[in-house]
Formats: sequence, C-alpha cells, structure tokens
Amino acid sequence: MNKTDLVKEVSKKVKTSQRVAQNIIDALAETVEKTVAKGNKVTLVGFGTFEARKRASRTGRNPQTGAAIKIAAKVSPVFVPGKKFKEEVNK
Repeated sequence: MNKTDLVKEVSKKVKTSQRVAQNIIDALAETVEKTVAKGNKVTLVGFGTFEARKRASRTGRNPQTGAAIKIAAKVSPVFVPGKKFKEEVNK
C-alpha cells in the first residue's frame, strides 16, 4: 500500500474527502517527524512507539577489500510496534 492507497482507505473509513484525509495524514507524519527529531517519543497506544535511538561509532569492514573502516555515531529513527499491532500481524 502506498500513500495514495492509504489516503483512499482513510477517507472511506472516516467518510470525508480524500483531500481532508491527505491533510490529516500529512499533519500526522510531520508531527511525528518533528517530535522524534527533537528527541521525544510519540506513543500511539495499541499501535506503537516512534523514537530516536543513538548508535555508537563502531569499526566495520569494507566488503570489497576487507579493510577496516570507522562507522560514525548517529541517531536513527525507530518504530516499536505495540501489542495490538503485533497480534493483528501474527493472526
């Protein structure tokens, strides 16, 4: 499912226009992105949690040459699914 399909499904479920549904989805995504970028969590009970996690620097290997390379530390966005979401996927 891509974003267009998601907009159509949401608009059907809430009985609104696709334009309104797209605005809602865009606002949700933007709010989650900005909140996680600030270092805060976004928890949607039953669905999951969006958060940023720090990854330490480490030594890796270049697969072509086998030479050791340093991989810099970074912050990565992470989604942890909630219990209800996991149960629905594993039906």
